[in-house]
Amino acid sequence: MPNRRWCEELTEHPLRIVLAKLGFDGHDRGIKVVARMLRDVGFEVIYLGLRQSTDTVLAAAEQEDADAVGLSIHNGGHMTLAPRMVNTLREAGVGIPVVVGGIVPAVDVPLLLEEGVAAVLGPGASAAEVGETIRSAVEAARADVD
Repeated sequence: MPNRRWCEELTEHPLRIVLAKLGFDGHDRGIKVVARMLRDVGFEVIYLGLRQSTDTVLAAAEQEDADAVGLSIHNGGHMTLAPRMVNTLREAGVGIPVVVGGIVPAVDVPLLLEEGVAAVLGPGASAAEVGETIRSAVEAARADVD
C-alpha cells in the first residue's frame, strides 16, 4: 500500500476528485486502478463510471464539491472530449482543474495544455506521481482564484 504521509502533510482535508469516462470509451481498467491508487493515498474519489457526458460530470463535481475532475481517455477522443470538459466547467463557473490520463500521444499534450487541461498522465504513472500531479493542479487552480 502506498505511503499516505506525503498526502497528509500537504493538506488537512483530503482532496475530492470526480473520475469519469466520457463518451463511448469502454476501457475502464485503468481508471479503476487510478481510483484505488488515489483512495489509498488519501483522496476522496467519486467514480462515475463509463459513458458519462460533460453535463453529468459537471453535476457530480458541483454536488460533491470536487477539487478536480479526472478523465481517462483511451479511444483517441482526447482532443475533443478534454477541451469540451474544460469549457463546460468554465462556462458553469466551476474553477477546478481537469487532469487527463490514458493514451495521449506526446505531440497532443501541449495542445491539451493550451486548451486548459491542467495535466496529462500516461500509462505507468505511479500512485505518488498521480497524487502529486493532481494536488499541484488543484493548488495552481486555487492560486489563480486568489
